[in-house]
Amino acid sequence: MRYHTPSTFRDAAQIAAGASGVTRFLAGGTDVLVQLRAGAVIPDDLIDLKKIAGVYDIARTGDGGWRIGIAVPGIALGAHEALRAEWPGVVEGMELVGSTQVQGRATLTGNLCNGSPAADSVPGLVAAGASVEVTGPDGQRTVAVQDIPSGPGKTSLKPGELISAILLPARGDHAGDAYLRFIPRSEMDIAVVGCAVSLRLDGDTVTEARVALGAVAPVVKLVPAAAQAIVGTALDDAALDKLAAAASAACAPIDDKRGTIAFRTEVAGVLAKRAAKIAYSRAKGDRA
Repeated sequence: MRYHTPSTFRDAAQIAAGASGVTRFLAGGTDVLVQLRAGAVIPDDLIDLKKIAGVYDIARTGDGGWRIGIAVPGIALGAHEALRAEWPGVVEGMELVGSTQVQGRATLTGNLCNGSPAADSVPGLVAAGASVEVTGPDGQRTVAVQDIPSGPGKTSLKPGELISAILLPARGDHAGDAYLRFIPRSEMDIAVVGCAVSLRLDGDTVTEARVALGAVAPVVKLVPAAAQAIVGTALDDAALDKLAAAASAACAPIDDKRGTIAFRTEVAGVLAKRAAKIAYSRAKGDRA
């Protein structure tokens, strides 16, 4: 195994583009190192990104959004008061990944690139309208988060490409988001269903919304029909029922030992209603 410590993302992309065998990037390492120890994956080239400047930074962008480095651990997201105040749903999704010890290393970027349909941090990013900066041997491009996963364990990244930052848009006023999941245990489990809702209000009326579902399809899904069910409403019972119906209708889950198709489909609607209520309350000024 060849171990590389590039000083720039461009250098990392060039190394990856020139590699001919199995390549893995190392930032948090909570997936890669477990695979290595288990012998599940032995990379020919391991590219350590931790020495690249800015990978641990959480910084404002010029438009009032956020740029999150690819090695920022979950525990740092949770400790960042300004980011948490603006995007609590994004932060709480990442805080559900693993244990306290894992939180010290696990990253948004790693959770996204792992390609799991049940990734807890991804629905919140999708609902937020987040994007990623992708660096490759031919330069950089910006891609919406929902376009990165392409199937279980797969991404749309091209050979030699890697994510070099997570980009969150400006939050703006009278807006809120939330993420909820269902798991059989109280913690440290994989989502059977996950749902994130982000919305904006004008007075009591929802003017913008995005709804994303996890663990109910091969990839995390943005559900425009669910968002449209609540836009123009004051999130009354009728609107919530339409939201739940649209969320359930968007599901294409599998049957497995952790949940049936029927169960996941119903729970998706239930979580959508609950997450929307929390997001609505936060948009009204309740930051609990």
